[in-house]
Amino acid sequence: MAAPCGRRSCSQYLLHLAQDNLDFRLPEIKALLSLRGKPFRPGEKFEEKSPFWCLDGLSEEHVRGIMARSVCAKSAFELWGHGQTHGQLKTSLLAYPPENMSPYLQKDSTYRINVYTFNKTLEFKDRIQRIDAMEYLPFEGAVSLKSPDHVFCLLEDYGTDPNNIPEEPFHVYFGRWVADGQRELIRSYSVKNRHFIGNTSMDAGLSFIMANHARVKENDLVFDPFVGTGSLLVACSHFGAYVCGTDIDYNTIHGKGRSSRTNQKWRGPDENIRANLRQYGTEKSYVDVMVSDASKAVWRQGLLFDAIITDPPYGIRESTRRTGSHKDTTKPPEDFCGESHVSVSMAYHLSDIFADLLNFSAHHLVMGGRLVYWLPIYSPEYCEEMVPLHPCLRLVSNCEQTLSSHTSRRLLTMEKFKEPQEADLLSHLSEQRFSPYQGHNSFREKYFSGVNKRGPKEENGINGE
Repeated sequence: MAAPCGRRSCSQYLLHLAQDNLDFRLPEIKALLSLRGKPFRPGEKFEEKSPFWCLDGLSEEHVRGIMARSVCAKSAFELWGHGQTHGQLKTSLLAYPPENMSPYLQKDSTYRINVYTFNKTLEFKDRIQRIDAMEYLPFEGAVSLKSPDHVFCLLEDYGTDPNNIPEEPFHVYFGRWVADGQRELIRSYSVKNRHFIGNTSMDAGLSFIMANHARVKENDLVFDPFVGTGSLLVACSHFGAYVCGTDIDYNTIHGKGRSSRTNQKWRGPDENIRANLRQYGTEKSYVDVMVSDASKAVWRQGLLFDAIITDPPYGIRESTRRTGSHKDTTKPPEDFCGESHVSVSMAYHLSDIFADLLNFSAHHLVMGGRLVYWLPIYSPEYCEEMVPLHPCLRLVSNCEQTLSSHTSRRLLTMEKFKEPQEADLLSHLSEQRFSPYQGHNSFREKYFSGVNKRGPKEENGINGE
């Protein structure tokens, strides 16, 4: 058991994390730390799936900065002591430097002690008993339950198995509350209450997680090439970024046509992406969206984005298509002269979507900028070789969200670390064209091969934007 550092500048902090989206928590915290120039330094016996993480080498300012962004973390505490039993906790607390405690224990201050248990419910009398047992701490101020100057928390961890709850906790912690995370954003930005939605709108929690993985910050320029109804732009604008996007679907971009809402036939005049940002007070961050084909980039060379965040279509609820012409499908007659172009809708295979997306990102991301996107997977066949790579982009994280017994999608975060050179791009295109794995292109067929085995998550946000 690691003892807390004796200097305030290297206090140990405890994060209490939500138990949903487990795979996404570590990359989010690492990304938010890197935004502040800090490495991720876990405490002793760190367990990635645990609801409690001890972090070393942070200041309170760093912790507050993380919690001002995180939707995966519930609360953060300055850790004063911990142990596997209450006896070990007492020993740890008595060894904690008194000079670090004293500013919060003064006579002219008020305090409150909360008791939190994970995976077990304590009766009120048991909670009071645990608070009374901590009388060895030198509190001199008065108790205030409504508006205390300082809040402290005793946390008990009873493991993660609800069918096998132990009598005694596996670990106990005590610390001073520092800040809460941004879990409230999941409710306040809920798609259910949004002006403009579609069948594939990304839910608020995952949208904010993607923005955090991309390290989106104030005054960044963020682009979504498959923007749909703009859920990802909404999340990025909340963090102060300027946002823009494209999509091949004219009706979705402009909020035209039939409504996705129950008992509503047509979309109203306020159902568009700009209106969504206006709803949340971030319309000033809206640059624009336009109808465009992601397979045929329209941007000038030299235009750079700080982040590219997107959810390409998987072909489940919305088709994967691109523009082309009859030239692409029909060989002209030998005596044909002149130019002709009749735009037609053509299949846009997933493998081509990912190749185009990575190439575009290599050209149009700033150095150190991040690409965050979803990759649909047929789970029985998954292997690391399925993850698209690029010589200019470094894979930062690969997080899985299970959709059904046989499908999932993986949130991939990539960071640009070098400028594209012609040789690199030619090599990459060759690898994409002759890659032995083309399984992404048959994801739709594999998805519906087990349609009767779908799980509850599979109906929420599939093929989103």
